[in-house]
Amino acid sequence: MAKESMKARERKRERIVAKYADKRKALKEAGDYDALQKLPRNASPIRLHNRCKLTGRPKGYMRQFGISRVTFREMANQGLIPGVKKASW
Repeated sequence: MAKESMKARERKRERIVAKYADKRKALKEAGDYDALQKLPRNASPIRLHNRCKLTGRPKGYMRQFGISRVTFREMANQGLIPGVKKASW
């Protein structure tokens, strides 16, 4: 499990990105890069990092499901993900 502070920091970044999204878009279209530099660093969407919704794990993230590979495997083995089952041949 990720530390609560790391999960909270990521949520804070998501809020800041959403807050400044329209302003960033307008400044980019206008070509005003000096004003873009004055925005907070965390307002840039590139600073966001995908994390597992359940555990907060930053690596092995499966975008289609929004969870990490470890959590995905556990849930799939328990039959909690519809349409997913372990392969056998």
